[in-house]
Amino acid sequence: MNKKAIIITAIGVVIGLIAGYLYYQQIGCVSGTCAITSKPLNSTLYGGLMCGLLFNLFVTSPKKKD
Repeated sequence: MNKKAIIITAIGVVIGLIAGYLYYQQIGCVSGTCAITSKPLNSTLYGGLMCGLLFNLFVTSPKKKD
C-alpha cells in the first residue's frame, strides 16, 4: 500500500467512526438485545470498519511495468 491508499482508507475509517457513533446516538437499540447497536463502542468500531473497507475499494493499485 502506498501513502495515498493509507490516507484514503484512514479518512474512510474516521468518517465511519463518526457515522457509527451518530447511528448509535440517534437510532440505536433501546432494548439492548441488538449485538452491534446496543453499545456505543460496538457501533462505532463497526462503522469505522465498514466505511474503511468501502473507501478502500476506491484505491487503485499501481500499474505494473512490462
